[in-house]
Amino acid sequence: MLPPLPDILSTLRVVSLPMTHRFRGIDVREVALFEGPAGWTEFSPFVEYDTAEASAWLTAALDFGWQQTPAIFRSSIRVNATMPVVDSSRVPEVLARFPGCRTVKIKVADPGQGLTDDVARVAAVRKYVGPEGRIRVDANGLWTVDEAERAIHALAEFDLEYVEQPCETVEELADIRSRVAYMGVPIAADESVRKAEDPARVARVGAADLLVVKAQPLGGIRRALDVIEEAGLPVVVSSALETSVGISMGAYLGAAIDTLPYDCGLATVSLLTSDITAEPLLPHAGTIDVRRVVPDPELLDRFAAEPAREAWWRGRIVDSYRFLDDALAAQRPSE
Repeated sequence: MLPPLPDILSTLRVVSLPMTHRFRGIDVREVALFEGPAGWTEFSPFVEYDTAEASAWLTAALDFGWQQTPAIFRSSIRVNATMPVVDSSRVPEVLARFPGCRTVKIKVADPGQGLTDDVARVAAVRKYVGPEGRIRVDANGLWTVDEAERAIHALAEFDLEYVEQPCETVEELADIRSRVAYMGVPIAADESVRKAEDPARVARVGAADLLVVKAQPLGGIRRALDVIEEAGLPVVVSSALETSVGISMGAYLGAAIDTLPYDCGLATVSLLTSDITAEPLLPHAGTIDVRRVVPDPELLDRFAAEPAREAWWRGRIVDSYRFLDDALAAQRPSE
């Protein structure tokens, strides 16, 4: 059952947070926040997502705000630093925002740059973290299989922990995984999990060595745990560029997984110039705490979105809510 729509909208706050560096093509992150019986929750699908895709994010927000979280195995989560597409000279500046993180995820395959730029950025990160640091790269599915093979060959000398979503389709992931298997470079699936109608398919067809899972796109903590169980692969819990409220949801997901071998991508509040809480979930000694987050009223006011943008997000919640309500109605047995 869905909570009443007026209950959701009565506490709605929409904020617009500037970012430290351009990331995922945006300079400002807009999110919607509201409070449920279990605490504050976040609804923040990216603006280009349609109602069907956004409805999974609303499911997650309602689950986190209206239901108690599952039992947890840990009170803190080891996290990785995230390196946006910046010039290699700026690597130390970015990584200084992630104190104690031993792992760095580096964005590559940006349309505005080439492989030479990627190699330079990865080399700068390796120099910064030293031989003991862990490096993973994320192409967001932007390489063809041949481009991915060439890039992985070029980057392999930097001792990659894994390559995340090198190609777009599950079939392409399976192909590149077979091509680079002899190199010992694991392939991780992200978009092929969170944007798929069948998130576990990538595991069944042998297209990945591990999964990157995100609570909001998968419909919440419980649905993500179901995907993880069905897939049977190691996982990295990651974020979707959220405020600390959304990161908290991801932290509880990571804490509810019994075995968590990889550092998680839950330190992305460091990519925002500010947050909506006086106690943000920023990394300390390479970890973040597993806890609920309460927004600060003064910060909510300071970063409040323009009225037109708040109205847009309100309408988006209404549309996503109706989509979910219609889906639930279709599942009910007819009288």
